[in-house]
Amino acid sequence: GMVDANDLAALMEYWQWRLYDPTLLAHWELDEDTGTAASDRMGGHDAALVGEPLWQPEGGRIGGALRLDGRDDALTTDVAVNPHDGPFSVFAWVQGGAPGQVLFSQQAGVNWLMLDAVTGVLMTELRGAGRVSSTLSSATVIADGNWHRVGLAYDGANRTLYVDDLPVAMDSQAGLAGSS
Repeated sequence: GMVDANDLAALMEYWQWRLYDPTLLAHWELDEDTGTAASDRMGGHDAALVGEPLWQPEGGRIGGALRLDGRDDALTTDVAVNPHDGPFSVFAWVQGGAPGQVLFSQQAGVNWLMLDAVTGVLMTELRGAGRVSSTLSSATVIADGNWHRVGLAYDGANRTLYVDDLPVAMDSQAGLAGSS
């Protein structure tokens, strides 16, 4: 149970390195200054900008940000996760928004994270394939102009929505419907 100078020297060798979870499929920081693509820090899955999003090098919650207009701006990428295959999660920092806006979706699929069309609460349309499955909605409004870290995690049996790293809605789903 002792920490000595050798331990500290070993630790300092990695000080301020960016360490990434090897299970990540992609990580877009969206903090570039210019360009028509957002770099994937994990490599290989850069996202193409659609419409006219605005780079804001100093405008983000952590560093820069990409402002989407909520109408025709988007990011597209070749990363495809089939929710039916098992556990996954998706998280992002978002600011603003309006009821009905989509945060994450899969092309020709359902909306993974969105704001409810009437109330603006965080919700997901990802659900099981059966007739008894349903969408999952929180009671947390995120269209308030503030920065929020939002997410959806599925552990193979439960869906959980997060706002600011706190679970705000959870239910059980034995399996989610597939998409490609």
